[in-house]
Amino acid sequence: MARPATRKRPAAPAADGGVNPKAPCPCGSGRRYRHCHGSGYAPPVSRPFEGLPGEPHWVALRELVPAATAPLRTADGRDVTLASVLPGGAPALVRATGEILLGVQLPASSDDVSRDLGTALAAALQAPAGAPVDPGPVGGVGSAGPRLQELVDPDAPLEVTVHPDFGFWLEGTDPSPAARAGLEQANQAVLPTELLPGLGAAYWVRPSGERAHLRWVRSEAEEPLLDALARLRAAEAITLGAGTRYAGAFRAHGLVVPVWDLPADAPAADWTGPATEFQARLEQALAVTDPLTADERRARAGLLSRQVTIR
Repeated sequence: MARPATRKRPAAPAADGGVNPKAPCPCGSGRRYRHCHGSGYAPPVSRPFEGLPGEPHWVALRELVPAATAPLRTADGRDVTLASVLPGGAPALVRATGEILLGVQLPASSDDVSRDLGTALAAALQAPAGAPVDPGPVGGVGSAGPRLQELVDPDAPLEVTVHPDFGFWLEGTDPSPAARAGLEQANQAVLPTELLPGLGAAYWVRPSGERAHLRWVRSEAEEPLLDALARLRAAEAITLGAGTRYAGAFRAHGLVVPVWDLPADAPAADWTGPATEFQARLEQALAVTDPLTADERRARAGLLSRQVTIR
């Protein structure tokens, strides 16, 4: 029996002269329009902390640092304490003294982490002292409030203090036995972490094991940074000295985070000098504009093969 003739169905016409639903979305996502902006879908914000003072530190507090705080100033002059994480993963809280704390690490997030945190901060700024903060839905389906960039003073620097534990949760309070027990349990999960001075968001951490690590959130654009790292790797200048190894890098919230393996028995202070020397080498490599050599291209390919995106 003869097979019925088949032919491709014509593409659906664009509605009212707009974008064809089956055409690539103009936003450049690579998705069809009907599955992207045509459906009301908004792609995730790749750099949610862009434009905030200390963007690399925001990324570090969100993804890397267990216990840390930083003073935060709002655009209208109010003081807030930024915290890596709050009890129970709360997005924000207001103490009886009126002090506002904003937690960066949330149990869930939407496609725009900045809006999640901005929603929580806006609710905390309106909450009475000592009252629970109810920002409504934060993360998951999405947050309805402002972005952090609309609330935070763009001229106030972000100065991070890393803590050995979560003792700051209970500062200035009269905690119950249950709160003390919860704090003690949370403290057991804290890995020793220190911020290397004068080097931006360079964080040393020592897990329980044979190696410590330096995880350095970089502010440079990814492509020139990878070129510079490739030049250093080809020149065998990418390590931090004897006993260290460049382990790779990952992307987090639009920034690249190179990672080095370090000997576990050396304290964090021992790595400020080697990291400072590496910073000088990296700045020199970033200033080079010549095309990569064959060895540097191979080194770059090797770097890319060991780079992953976590957020």
